[in-house]
Amino acid sequence: MSPTALSLALILLLAPAAAAQTAPPAAAVRPSLTIPRVSAPPSLTDYLDGVPRPDEAAITTFVQREPGDGVPASQQTEAYVSYDATHLYVIFVAREDAPGQVRASLTRREGFANDDAVGVILDTFNDRRRAYLFIVNPLGVQLDGVTTDGSNDDYSYDTVWDSEGQLTSFGFVARIAIPFKSLRFANVPEQEWGIGFARIIRRNNETSFWPYVTKRVSNVMQQLAVARGMREISAGRNIHFIPYAAFTRARFLDTERPAFATDTDTRAGVDGKIVVKDAFTVDLTLNPDFSQVESDEPQVTINRRFEVFFPEKRPFFIENASYFQTPITLFFSRRIADPQLGLRVTGKAGGWSVAGLAIDDRAPGRRVEPGDPARGDRTGIGVVRLQRDFGRQSSIGVLATTRDFGPLSSRVASVDGR
Repeated sequence: MSPTALSLALILLLAPAAAAQTAPPAAAVRPSLTIPRVSAPPSLTDYLDGVPRPDEAAITTFVQREPGDGVPASQQTEAYVSYDATHLYVIFVAREDAPGQVRASLTRREGFANDDAVGVILDTFNDRRRAYLFIVNPLGVQLDGVTTDGSNDDYSYDTVWDSEGQLTSFGFVARIAIPFKSLRFANVPEQEWGIGFARIIRRNNETSFWPYVTKRVSNVMQQLAVARGMREISAGRNIHFIPYAAFTRARFLDTERPAFATDTDTRAGVDGKIVVKDAFTVDLTLNPDFSQVESDEPQVTINRRFEVFFPEKRPFFIENASYFQTPITLFFSRRIADPQLGLRVTGKAGGWSVAGLAIDDRAPGRRVEPGDPARGDRTGIGVVRLQRDFGRQSSIGVLATTRDFGPLSSRVASVDGR
C-alpha cells in the first residue's frame, strides 16, 4: 500500500499516541442504530437529487474530531444505511457550501490520499478490538483495511465490495455495498455490531464522525455505536477455489554440442478458501502462484540499523493476519518464501480468537551447497495462537511455533497479556 493511502487511513482512525496516556474511560452508554431490511437495494441515482428514500436509517449529526474536537462538522453529511439478504448498504450524501472545492481524483485503488473521502467502520463481533474499514473518495475509488486495538493496522487487507461515487451540484454522493460473504461475524439469529461513519474534508484538514469520536480516547472502537436489526443474515455457502496451470517451452542454442535444445516447464496449483459458520476461515494452498501479487514498494536500505519490514501481500496469509500478532513478533510470514502445501485456520467464537498454520517451505533446501544432505529438503513450519478477550480492553494469549529443517529444529512458546 502506498504511503499516501496509509496516511489517509491513519488520519481517519488513529488518535495521537500521547492521548493514550491521558485517555478518560469510554462513555458507558453507546449510541445505537437500528438498520432496516430493504426489498430492493438502494442505488446511487436515487440520491443524486439530494432527496433521501424513506427506507433507510438516516445518520445526520456528524461531529468533528479534527481540527475542532467536539465541534459540529463544518459541512452537512448524511449516511443512509440498510441491508438485505446478501449485502450491507451505505449511501453518503456529502453536502458542500462550495461544491467546486471538493477534491476528487480518478486514480488507482488506495491511491487518493489528497482527496475528500467518506467511510464506514464495522466491528462485526462487537468486541471493541478489531474492525473492518471501508473508505471511498467522491468518485468511488476504494480503500479497505483492518484496524486492531493495540496492534499495527493492517492495510494489506483487500476484500471484494462494490462502490461508486458521483460529484453533484451540492457536493457528492457515494454508495458502498459490502457483501456478507466478505465479512466474518458471529453465527447468531440477530447481529449486534459496532459501527461508525466518517467524512474527511481535505481542504479544511477536517475529520468528522458519527458517533462522536474524541481524540481524548485513544481507542476508536470503544466509541462506536451499536448496530442492531440485522436478522437471519449469513455468508451462505462461501467456498472458493482458484486453480491455475502454466506451461512454458523455450528453444535455445546449446553451445557445448553445439545444437539447438528445447526446455519445457509445467506448473499447476490451486488456492482455496472455505468459510465455516460465518466466523471461521480455512485457507488451503497447493503450489501457490504469487506472480500476480503486487510487488513491494522500493525502500532505502543503505545505512539502516535494522532489517527492512515489508508488509504481507500474498492472499493465503492476509485474512485475519492480526490473529497471529504478539507484542514481540515471533512469527513473520514473509520469511516463508516458496511453500508447496499449506493449511491455515483462523476465526473467533465468543471471546476466543483462534489461529493455526501448517506449511512447508522449499526455499531453504535450495540455498544449501550441492552435496549437503539437506539439499532439496523442505522446512516444516507450524504456528498456533489462542487469545481470550475479557473486560473492556484486556486479553491473555498464548502462541507456539515449530520449525524443522533437516536435523535442525526450533520450538518457541510465549504467553502475553494486557
